Amino acid sequence: MIDTHCHLTHPRFEADLDLVLGRAREVGLEACVSIGTGVEDAGRVLELTRRHAGFVFGTAGLDPFSAHATGGGFDEDLARLSSLLEAGGFAAVGEIGLDYHYDLDPRPLQARRFARQLELAARLDLPVVVHVRDAHEDMAAILSAHAGCRGVIHSFTAGPAEAERYLALGWCLAFNGVATFPGAEAVREAARICPVDRLLIETDAPYLAPVPLRGRRSEPAHVIHTLERLAGTLGQDRTELAAATSANARRLFRL
Repeated sequence: MIDTHCHLTHPRFEADLDLVLGRAREVGLEACVSIGTGVEDAGRVLELTRRHAGFVFGTAGLDPFSAHATGGGFDEDLARLSSLLEAGGFAAVGEIGLDYHYDLDPRPLQARRFARQLELAARLDLPVVVHVRDAHEDMAAILSAHAGCRGVIHSFTAGPAEAERYLALGWCLAFNGVATFPGAEAVREAARICPVDRLLIETDAPYLAPVPLRGRRSEPAHVIHTLERLAGTLGQDRTELAAATSANARRLFRL
């Protein structure tokens, strides 16, 4: 298995990261993709990938929260991000996107900042990890206007209608612990219509611990619970689905 989205530089992993990675290996993970949110965090992610080469891979992007935190310094941080990505060592640009749930910045500003990073990803020929919350209509429109980009809609928590739009645009969908929640039948319906060669699994650790671990800190090893639930939902053998999602991750991120 490959956990395609986790935040291993989060302070909640500071005290026991080696143990966390050990447990991930024990349950059968072959790799984790640690997400860099903001330039400073991206630097920490890059250091982590060097310490755990071949097992931890990294991304870098200015998500809606880190972009907001730049204040009036977004252009400067984007330039620093570009330099980091151009130097190599990252598997993707992200997470980047739109967040209308918190609306920290005006929506047109979010869209412009997102589009500029999509252009960067296209220029560097890197896949994109997309963050989208309560913004599917605008997200689909922006992705449609940037047809040269490819990547994954991370933490997919919408239904089949939204899934169809992203799939039609050529994007992958990543499912995490939300797919195990009792009230998330629409998410599982979306998984049912997702071609197996476009389906990824993730944890978003330390967030969104799956059933039966809700309320606890999530970690990459917990991706096995999402895999098992999806296998049941899709009527597939767990081992075969693990192999398929891992192949998808290797292909998308060029691991």
